[in-house]
Amino acid sequence: MSPARLGRGGSPNPNDDLAARLEALRSALASGERSLDPAAVTRARTLIAKVGERTSLSGEHTVVALAGATGSGKSSLFNALVGAEVSRTGARRPTTSRPTAAIWGDREAGPLLDWLGVDSRYLVGAASTSGPSLDGLILLDLPDFDSRELSNRVEAERVLELADMFVWVTDPQKYADARLHDDFVRILGEHEAVTLAVLNQEDRIPPGAVDRIADDLGRLLAQDGIRGAAVLPTSASTGAGLPELTRRLAESVAGHAASRRRLSADVITVARSLREQVGDSEADLELLSRDDLDSALGRAAGVPVVLDAVERDYRRQALAASGWPFTRWVARVRRDPLRRLRLGSAGTDRLGIDRDSPTGAKADRDDASVRLSRSSIPRSSSSARSAVDLAVRSFTRSASVGLPLDWVEEMEAAARSGDALPDALDQAVVRTSVTARRPIWWSVAGVLQGIFAAAAIAGGLWLLGLYLWGLLALPRPETPMMGVVPVPLLLVAAGLLLGIVTAGLARWWAKIGARRRRAVMAGRLRTSIAEVTDEEIVDPMAEVLARHRSTRENLARAGR
Repeated sequence: MSPARLGRGGSPNPNDDLAARLEALRSALASGERSLDPAAVTRARTLIAKVGERTSLSGEHTVVALAGATGSGKSSLFNALVGAEVSRTGARRPTTSRPTAAIWGDREAGPLLDWLGVDSRYLVGAASTSGPSLDGLILLDLPDFDSRELSNRVEAERVLELADMFVWVTDPQKYADARLHDDFVRILGEHEAVTLAVLNQEDRIPPGAVDRIADDLGRLLAQDGIRGAAVLPTSASTGAGLPELTRRLAESVAGHAASRRRLSADVITVARSLREQVGDSEADLELLSRDDLDSALGRAAGVPVVLDAVERDYRRQALAASGWPFTRWVARVRRDPLRRLRLGSAGTDRLGIDRDSPTGAKADRDDASVRLSRSSIPRSSSSARSAVDLAVRSFTRSASVGLPLDWVEEMEAAARSGDALPDALDQAVVRTSVTARRPIWWSVAGVLQGIFAAAAIAGGLWLLGLYLWGLLALPRPETPMMGVVPVPLLLVAAGLLLGIVTAGLARWWAKIGARRRRAVMAGRLRTSIAEVTDEEIVDPMAEVLARHRSTRENLARAGR
């Protein structure tokens, strides 16, 4: 059991416990400072500095503060414990304006008292007190915390921030005083392991009422968070309870752990205060639907325009390769819709990198110095930009469920951090290959069209020759016949008819192939847009969630 409790008691190893809590608090501040209340962060950093200062000073001394309201008799109690009239007492209030220290033992305590800011010092010595050894105890008599003098109250609060252990001295008249409970004990509710309550002036309580008042004080302390705290009745004038109080103080001094228990309780208090500023969990971004977000970014990047161009370009190239030879030149002179958008053609972009080549693609990825110019895709419309904003806000809301407002704002700021989002989307489209290998059926249809065209031309020339031969009144050669149809006429008719039919079929196949090419390129562009979504929106939000998780977990470790 803690020597001063006494309540929940201390940890088995206060040194390791304090070091672990302090490291966790530092880590929490490092990860979450930007999203935590600045005043709370300042308090935490002040505490970290205080812990460093206190642990660097004497570890063989235990600083115990006697704190109480005006008229509680704490100065008389202080003198009774010391065995000398060290602290001034009397009816005039306030009687104590500066803290007074009594030091037991001959160990050097000067630096520690300088840090405490206590100038009034009294050396009790090692053998000045009978009973248990108090060697290493520094007992402080503080100014009244309800003093009419503001400076006295401020001084009492300052020293209470630095003391290792608290002895709350109260009397039968003021044991329920709101200032004691609301402004001090309740705020230090996590410090019950270094807290002791003294009901002084026991001699003024009617017989039989001491236990009732002590129980009532214990109930009030429990409401303040000091559950199970010991209430020790004392009387400085009669000496009642002083041996027990001395024994309790001796126990706290013997372990040399009160300072670290108090500092550990400080860390717990600060960590739990900061813990209220983080949520209980974080969303898993991988489980959130981002279809609407990717679709909105795709529309803003002009993906539908690019896919329309891909479809038109496929049909144009298909007709130029497999259309009727006598009209295919029309398709060839049409402007390449992909080049119009400055997206390249024939599988090669403006840098001459073959996007269908693995080595070319790798070279493009590895060369960070390559900077592509903008495409000629029309800028996104206001409606498309509004759709992006709406999709980003919707995704952010889903990813911020359960987070406090400051963290939600941090998430929104992370999602909006990409001012370069339009350029990133445009470059994602530019870097994506929107061409593919030439389909085999183009070549097959082209060869057939060449054969059919050659047959039609050969038949036409044959008929023309026969006509000219007749004009010259020369003996007309016998014309081969297939049934009743001359072969030259059959060649012309078959060549033209088959060419037209093949061209019609090619146009039909081109529509089907264009839709398939569109689907393939839509998948490529969707992947590229998703990468931009990750880089510009999801990854920054994931970084905020990672900081929140680290902050939450470290605060939990510091405050458990």
